[in-house]
Amino acid sequence: MPEQFKNRSILVVDDEERMVRFIRLNLEHDGFQVISAYRGYEALEKVRTEMPDLVLLDVMLPDLDGFEVLKLIRESSNTPVIMLTAKGEEDDRVRGLELGADDYITKPFSPRELVSRVKAVLRRVEATSLTAKNEIIQVDDRLKIDFGRREVWVEGNLVKLRPTEYRLLYHLVQNAGWVMTYEQLLTKVWGYEYRDEEHYVRLYVNYLRQKIEEDPSNPKYILTERGVGYRFVDFRKAAESSQG
Repeated sequence: MPEQFKNRSILVVDDEERMVRFIRLNLEHDGFQVISAYRGYEALEKVRTEMPDLVLLDVMLPDLDGFEVLKLIRESSNTPVIMLTAKGEEDDRVRGLELGADDYITKPFSPRELVSRVKAVLRRVEATSLTAKNEIIQVDDRLKIDFGRREVWVEGNLVKLRPTEYRLLYHLVQNAGWVMTYEQLLTKVWGYEYRDEEHYVRLYVNYLRQKIEEDPSNPKYILTERGVGYRFVDFRKAAESSQG
């Protein structure tokens, strides 16, 4: 197992003991440390006290459901969360992503898929935190991004972004003026394993536009390159032109 993942702690939240045991065996086999919780409130307490590197969170729990747990986690933490959903429950997957989940795995899943998804999420979280510079970008009079503090300001107001939204914005802004294909964005933001999941990009671009664009239906920051991908407006060139 790569050194970067050795001894990383994973909180597994599921009310089925057999499922927790199955996940524990496979994650420990790959060098992860596993913490378990069987109820929603227990999971919230362990996120606070154990500070896991990632949470595997089942939707169906006996006290709080997984969506409520995720919502409460996101109020105070950017800890990566992968939702465990029943087969075919597309509404559950979309709702989880909207609430700030980093990914989902559909039951039943193989040990290989489980470990692959966990590593992919950890890789992309670390990649962004390592490469983000203490750089403040003033896109225009309306939009300011502070990569050092992971803050986005729109018209002087702090806008709260989910971790995946932040990573997507980061890569778009770092390549401002250049078209980024669906595959490039998927590889950088979600991981190479997700390069065919174009709907992820469309969904999260829509979320970002709702938060930073003045008119999301007529965007001026995140521009669509139909059939190819997206391009963030070349604000540096615009600034140079205005100074000239």
